[in-house]
Amino acid sequence: MMAQLQQGGPDEKEKTTALKDLLSRIDLDELMKKDEPPLEFPDTLEGFEYIFNEKGQLRHIKTGEPFVFNYREDLHRWNQKRYEALGEIITKYIYELLQNECHLKKVTLPVDAIETEPKSFIFMSEDALVNPDKLLVLIHGNGVVRAGQWARRLIINEDLDSGTQIPYIKRAIEEGYGVIVLNPNENYIEVEKTKAQVPLSSDISDEPAEKRERKDKIQKETKKRRDFYEKYRNPQKEKETMQIYIRDNGSPEEHAIYVWDHFISQSAAENVFFVAHSYGGLAFVELMIQREAEVKNRVTAVALTDSVHNVWHQEVGKTIREWMRENCCNWVSSSEPLDTSVESMLPDCPRVSAGTERHELTSWKSFPSVFKFFSEAVKAKNSLVKPTPTRRSNRIKYEEF
Repeated sequence: MMAQLQQGGPDEKEKTTALKDLLSRIDLDELMKKDEPPLEFPDTLEGFEYIFNEKGQLRHIKTGEPFVFNYREDLHRWNQKRYEALGEIITKYIYELLQNECHLKKVTLPVDAIETEPKSFIFMSEDALVNPDKLLVLIHGNGVVRAGQWARRLIINEDLDSGTQIPYIKRAIEEGYGVIVLNPNENYIEVEKTKAQVPLSSDISDEPAEKRERKDKIQKETKKRRDFYEKYRNPQKEKETMQIYIRDNGSPEEHAIYVWDHFISQSAAENVFFVAHSYGGLAFVELMIQREAEVKNRVTAVALTDSVHNVWHQEVGKTIREWMRENCCNWVSSSEPLDTSVESMLPDCPRVSAGTERHELTSWKSFPSVFKFFSEAVKAKNSLVKPTPTRRSNRIKYEEF
C-alpha cells in the first residue's frame, strides 16, 4: 500500500507522510503487553479439565463438550501451543494404556545404551520373541505421533479406537499373535543451547584481525536485527534447543532396521506380519531394500495403510517389487467401498480402498480387512495358494495386479 501511495500525486504523498507519522507513534512495547498470555499449560489431562469417557472420547470434565481448539480468539499461536501441550500429555497417556491395558512392556533402545546417552524405546508383548506362531509389527507414520498412535488429531477430536493402535494390539493378542510396537519418530532428544555451544562468531584464528573484526561486526548486526524481529514475531521467546540424535535410531528408516536386527529377526514366530501406515510404509520398503533376503524369509504378509512409499524414488529392485505384489496390500484413501480395487501407476503391490477419503482414518477403517488378509495369507502359505483381498467377484484378485 505504501508503494502504491508513493506512485500517486501530491495528495497521495501527503497521505504517505501521514501514514508514516502514524506508524512512528505506535508503541510496539505497549502492543506487546496486549499480545498472547504466557505459554504455560497444565501437565495433566485433569489440569486441562478434560478426560476420556467410557467411549474413549476426549470430553470436558464440566461441560461434556469435545475439545475446543480456539480457546482464545485471535490467538492462533497460543492455541496451537496449548494443543501441542495437550498432545504431549496424551502421548504419555497412550504409553500408560499400552502398558496397563494392553500389558506390553517398554524396552529401551539402543539395547546396549549407557546411562548418559540419548535413548528411545519400543513396546512389546511378553511373548513377542518366543511366540512360535505369529508376530505382529506396527509402524505408524511421520510427525508428532509416537508409539501406539495412528493420528493425534483423531485421538483428540474422534476417539481412542480410531486414533490409536490399541484395537490392533488387542485383536492381535486375542488371536494369538505376539506384538511389537515401533516408535520411529523418537529419533533425538532436545537440550537447551548454551552460549558456549552457540558462539556468535567462528573461531578462525588464521584470518587477519581486520577481516575477523568486520565479520564479527556483521554477525552482531545480523543477530541484533534477528532478535529485534524475533521479539515481535515471537514475544515469548522460547529457549533455543539443539538436537542430539539417538544412536542407530536417528530416523524412522534407521529405527525400523534396528528393531528388525535386534528383535524381529531374533523372534521365534513362523509368520511375521506388518501393519505400516503412511511414512511407516516407506520405512518398511527401506527395510526390505536393506534386508531383502531376511524379510522375504520371515514375513508372511504386509498391510499398508495409505503408504507413501515410492518404488521408483526408493529405487526398489524387481525382485522386491515382485514380492510386494504377492505379499503386500495397500489400503488407500478412496471414496470407493472398503476393499474395492483401486488402480495404481506404480508396479508394486495391490491397492484397495480403505473405505474412507481421510488419510488418517485408513488404518482404522481397514482394521477388519487387515486381519482377514493376514488369516488368508497364512492359509495360502500352508496351501501354496495366494490370498484374495475381497470376497466380491467384481473385485480384482491380488495375483491379477
